[in-house]
Amino acid sequence: MIAGHLELAGALSRMRIISLNLNGIRSAARKGFYAWLDQCEADFVCVQEVRASQDQIATLEHHPGDWNFYLHEADKPGYSGVGLFSRKAADSVHTELRLDEFNAEGRYLEARFAGLKVVSAYFPSGSSGPERQAAKYRFLDEFTLHMEKLAKGKDEVVICGDWNIAHRDIDICNHKSNKRTPGFLPSERAWLTAMLSEFGWVDAFRHLYPDEEAAGYTWWSNRGNAFANNVGWRIDYQLCTPGLAGRLQSAQVYKQQRYSDHAPLIVDYADAD
Repeated sequence: MIAGHLELAGALSRMRIISLNLNGIRSAARKGFYAWLDQCEADFVCVQEVRASQDQIATLEHHPGDWNFYLHEADKPGYSGVGLFSRKAADSVHTELRLDEFNAEGRYLEARFAGLKVVSAYFPSGSSGPERQAAKYRFLDEFTLHMEKLAKGKDEVVICGDWNIAHRDIDICNHKSNKRTPGFLPSERAWLTAMLSEFGWVDAFRHLYPDEEAAGYTWWSNRGNAFANNVGWRIDYQLCTPGLAGRLQSAQVYKQQRYSDHAPLIVDYADAD
């Protein structure tokens, strides 16, 4: 299943991981995010652009009580922030990268669960001007070293999030007119290619569906009926280590209900032996 109605695995033996940029958890909650969270049968839900503090999230009317929730909020109120909903309690949680400017922006959260690391990450977009594009390149340089370190570790790892990069021509509508657009710049795309080729990371969706185009889009502009016309970008990914890639079962982009300008990316992995 690539896209369509949410398929629940029922009694099937699997691990379900979801990634979603919320564009504000309080806004998403008003649109029914928590009701969906309770019925999506996920083990882990990684969220980005939370835009709220722990105290604000705790007071949301429909906050589910049977999830563990971990948050790395930005220093600036109402800005950025990443989080993780997990059915299990994490053995440990880390939020620090080497560059303080990105720690202050709340862009990284890594939780470990007995041999598995689940990461929620929110990459800078670079779209607001040259200064933010330069910051994005600094983030990519830092993340290169971090991804290399994670790849060499003993744990299986999945990095979920809004990468703000459409990798290939089939990952973006109107690719010819976007060659100079942040998020589809040749240098950004080349960086993602290097992460896949040099360090062995696997793009879960693309591994399962190597030639699928429009069904993989995860973000649509709020302008010009982009969602209705499926003028989208695939910028939300789950990149996993080869061991996890060998357990991939299915992936889908859930579009039946909208909680954000992004759609949930749902990936099912077979349980470990």
